[in-house]
Amino acid sequence: MNTTEQNERAFQKQPTVFLSKNRRLLVKKQKNNLRYYKDVGLGFKTPQTAIEGKYIDKKCPFTGNVSIRGRILRGVVATTKMNRTIIVRKNYLHYLKKYNRYEKRHTNIPAHLSPCFR
Repeated sequence: MNTTEQNERAFQKQPTVFLSKNRRLLVKKQKNNLRYYKDVGLGFKTPQTAIEGKYIDKKCPFTGNVSIRGRILRGVVATTKMNRTIIVRKNYLHYLKKYNRYEKRHTNIPAHLSPCFR
């Protein structure tokens, strides 16, 4: 493991990969590189950067310990100013019964942006 992906104070590693030389091979191995990744399902393909990348992200759905659950949202990326977090703006119509019309509304939703999507 190189020091290039070690950019935090704590030592970054994947919890499912044992870094000692005495190990059983339970993880997918390619070209002298141990890296854990998985297929999340729901029609999403695992990106090549998640398979071959060097990043460590415990909140990544492909290499971390989170699962995709709930609704799949669609929106427009509003800001990318935070570290590994984006703001997604979701526009929708709200019906007003009194005027028999719709009004435009929006909501800003923070979402985690894994390094495999950069």
